[in-house]
Amino acid sequence: MPLLPDDKNNAVRPLKWYRNLATTKGRLEAGAFLVEGDRAIGQIINNNPDAVMEIISTEKLPSFYRKYPLRVVTESQLSSICASRTPQGTAAVVRMPLDIYSDRIPDNTGDNILLLEDVQDPRNVGSLIRTAVAFDYSGIILTQECADPLSPKSIQPSMGTVLSLWLRRTPRYLELVKELKDRGYSLVVTELNAVEGPSVLRSQDKLLLALGNEGTGLSRSLLDISDHRVGIPIEQEKIESLNVAACGAICMYLSYHKH
Repeated sequence: MPLLPDDKNNAVRPLKWYRNLATTKGRLEAGAFLVEGDRAIGQIINNNPDAVMEIISTEKLPSFYRKYPLRVVTESQLSSICASRTPQGTAAVVRMPLDIYSDRIPDNTGDNILLLEDVQDPRNVGSLIRTAVAFDYSGIILTQECADPLSPKSIQPSMGTVLSLWLRRTPRYLELVKELKDRGYSLVVTELNAVEGPSVLRSQDKLLLALGNEGTGLSRSLLDISDHRVGIPIEQEKIESLNVAACGAICMYLSYHKH
């Protein structure tokens, strides 16, 4: 079985190195995360080809993989590396974005930004990342209590879109909100019984859309500085509320200026 040198110290990478990418500590130490499956890896390659560090596979690969270092493993070894119960035969080690855990927002922030406050289910975080990319959001701010967007359970539903926008996961998110408001962004928050309808989402030139925790919603600190509070009309006698990923998808669609 061919082995690849480690970029940092020219030592052979043991399988444990790859398994550790499932943990926050392991990802930070390696400066990398793992993406599984041809579709997700293809999305990364199409949009951020230089971010791919290495391909891990049990089989012969399509030609577009050939520019990358390859490590061939057995199916049982791949299963021990990957988080999914039935790995799809291929995984990629992908370079971590430099500023993802910083509290510095980019100079070019874009027109639409998503804010996730304490969204704890990684599957919701991954789905919201994918939806944000689909509806042309430029970036996402996540609180420290949010699920890590680079964890395996977030990466799987994001389907390789995690590098298609900027991400900031920080405990200082309220400071970033105030900075964005100073730059002319309108903070629109979602609230179950809000009076304003979702049509307000399309009228914002610069939008910061906030979604809250699955159980408790948004904090009072965020609600108090909001410019608009938006509710989505639903049949409340039949269902109490929407899943945060569904709510986010509806709001992002309604704010999408090309539909």
